[in-house]
Amino acid sequence: MAPGTATTTASTTATAPAPATAPAPAPTPATAPYGPRIDCGRLCLDLLATTHPEEQLHSPDRLRAWMTGAGIVPPGTSLTAADASWLASFRELRGCVGLLVRGEASRDSRPYEIALGRINELARAATPAPCAVRTDEGSLVRALDGAPDCAALLAVVARDAVELLTDPVACAGLRQCAGDNCPIVYVDTSRGRRRRWCSSETCGNRERVARHRRRAALARA
Repeated sequence: MAPGTATTTASTTATAPAPATAPAPAPTPATAPYGPRIDCGRLCLDLLATTHPEEQLHSPDRLRAWMTGAGIVPPGTSLTAADASWLASFRELRGCVGLLVRGEASRDSRPYEIALGRINELARAATPAPCAVRTDEGSLVRALDGAPDCAALLAVVARDAVELLTDPVACAGLRQCAGDNCPIVYVDTSRGRRRRWCSSETCGNRERVARHRRRAALARA
């Protein structure tokens, strides 16, 4: 419409209000973006969980985020050296952990021995040296004495795997989630060790919904 006619038209013709636009629905568990799981009870199991429901460690940036979120390094630690080779190394360690804790190979098999040997080898490296530094407010916070290299950070996770594998109580509490197609392994520390799911809010809720739908279908039949 030309600028000269806009006022006349507006004064003689009532303009219908634009229809309200409904707000976008909030993400649901089925559509929300997935973040790393940091609740499996052990650091090495949190690394193992980065395969589900899709690959979490798909870039150096995601690996940096996971290492900070999992507490391997304090917030603000320089991880600029992380590259594709770091991704390959952490995925290799993840595969070794999975083979050992999921019982994918018998203890006297060659794959088991190879995975165990690799974890022991990675655990030998020196881990990053922590230090206490003063903030601008005067409080002390944990930091690392220099930027860590890949071997040092792999050693942190590998040593946690060694501690898990040599702890009979923790090993007795290892569980795999009972949710459909969920490979998450966690340490069950619940009373009576009756925990069934990696998360009651995700896999547990899906199971309850599925059970309700089955009962409703039977009632209609």
